[in-house]
This record gives sequence, structure tokens and C-alpha cells, in this order.
Amino acid sequence: MISIGSPLPAGHLKVMGENGPELFDTAEQFSAKKIVLFAVPGAFTPTCSAAHLPGYVVAYDDIIAAGADAVICLSVNDVFVMHAWGQSANAENLLMLADGNGTFNRALGLDKDASEYQMGTRSRRYAMIIDNGILTHLAIDDKGLDQSSAEAILAKL
Repeated sequence: MISIGSPLPAGHLKVMGENGPELFDTAEQFSAKKIVLFAVPGAFTPTCSAAHLPGYVVAYDDIIAAGADAVICLSVNDVFVMHAWGQSANAENLLMLADGNGTFNRALGLDKDASEYQMGTRSRRYAMIIDNGILTHLAIDDKGLDQSSAEAILAKL
């Protein structure tokens, strides 16, 4: 698993652009910026939709005011699902990134087997602060949102 002080792995995720899906190059996009990235096991799932994503939508302005350049939501879903989920949650200020094959989460060591729920390999629930491509804070929740909520991350900025 990635550790504090380590660079985030280079890779490509997907984001919905004005003309359709676009590549999001992590090395390029995480460079020279402070990023708050939170990951969820699945778009439209109960805890993710009722609490995790909405918390970041509400706290967006405070997170930016505290020094972050961007707030990113990441999930092992396709870019079309992530885009629709963001629209349904009024998350227009957040970047809704798709890790469709789970390769980025696997590279981080933050993937999990959710086969018992018929969901295959997914992301663990976590939030991190990335400063100039380096991991400076990582909070993982195996149950609940105590560590990875917007409020918890805002307190670490």
C-alpha cells in the first residue's frame, strides 16, 4: 500500500469532458497542485450517495479555501456512470474520475475484493491529500466515514 511521502503512481483515469470521455493523466494533473481525492466503493451505492459524496459537495468551498486546488471523487466505475452520478448529486465543482478497470487503485494498494456483494474488485473507501504529486495524508475507512469524510479531511488541510 502507498505510504505517506510516496509519489502517487503515474497512470490514466477517465473524466467526462465537453465532447465525451477524456484521459486524465495523474502525473500531469497532480503536479504543482494540492489535491483532495476521495474514493468510494461504487457510484450510486447507499453510503457513497447518501453521505460520502454529498459531504464533499457541501464542503467544497471550505476545502478550496483551506488550500486545495481541486477535489476529486474516484471510483471503480466507468466514466459514464461517474458523470451521471456527479450530475445527480450536483457535484459540478468536483472532478468525477473513473478507474474503470481498477488499475489505479491496485497500483495504490487500495483495491478490495467485493465479490461477496457481486461487485468484483472495487476501491476501498479512503481520502487523501496529495501535494505536488506526493501523498501527505491518507485516511481509510473500513466501515463508516469517520476518517475519510469531508469534515475529517478538511481538518487535515
